[in-house]
Amino acid sequence: MQGKVAVVTGAAGGIGEAIVRVLGAKGLKVLGTGRSVQKLQALNDALAGTMDFEFIAIDATADEAPRAIVDVAVEKFGRLDVLVNNAGSFNFGPVDQTSDAMLDEVLGISLRAPFRLCREALRVMEEGSAILFIGSTWGLYGTPGGGAYSAVKAGQIGLMQTMAAEYGPRGIRSNYIAPTVVRTEMTTAFWELDFFRRTNHELTPLQRDCTAADIGNMVAFLASDEAGFVNGQTIAVDGGISTTRYVSPAAIGAVRQ
Repeated sequence: MQGKVAVVTGAAGGIGEAIVRVLGAKGLKVLGTGRSVQKLQALNDALAGTMDFEFIAIDATADEAPRAIVDVAVEKFGRLDVLVNNAGSFNFGPVDQTSDAMLDEVLGISLRAPFRLCREALRVMEEGSAILFIGSTWGLYGTPGGGAYSAVKAGQIGLMQTMAAEYGPRGIRSNYIAPTVVRTEMTTAFWELDFFRRTNHELTPLQRDCTAADIGNMVAFLASDEAGFVNGQTIAVDGGISTTRYVSPAAIGAVRQ
């Protein structure tokens, strides 16, 4: 992948930064996007001298965002080979408690924005390119309280599959990565709470945390020629929680009060 160019949305977040770092280690030049100039600048400073990284601070939902992002990628690096739709909203709740404002926010950030960015990127992408969505296992199975969040993650799968069929003949592959909950700055506050342990740790066969690097490594694989015949697929990075009925021995042996 040496010399290829990637756009990573939500680049300054925990998963986004890991994706940027892994792609950089593989020799890609990366344009990161996000809303916070300060966070993107801090990332840029941290990466100085280690990889080719540029950033554009922009709201992904803005009307001008897709054209601006793609134009900057081409202006800075001359091409665009990999698009990683990582930015999203972690705003969820039961359907009957979801306001129109919540619904519009999640749809705008997690479905409308990546749809429009894909549309713009396809204008310049050539054979051998890859489009990736960072979704969620919540798009694979029903989850109480998932609401709009689960709906848009499932919607991303439909978009990805459609693009795999539509643009596969051009040699442009589309795939979807479905992480379980990843330990980041955003999630660490509730990581050790009892309810989270019961609904996550005790239902996951692999007995370790899912890290942002796990997601970055999967992105790097799917973006590479090693995955050159992988198209239209949903790949869970979840330790087995979405495909097994595993329950930990501690949970099985727990005594209910």
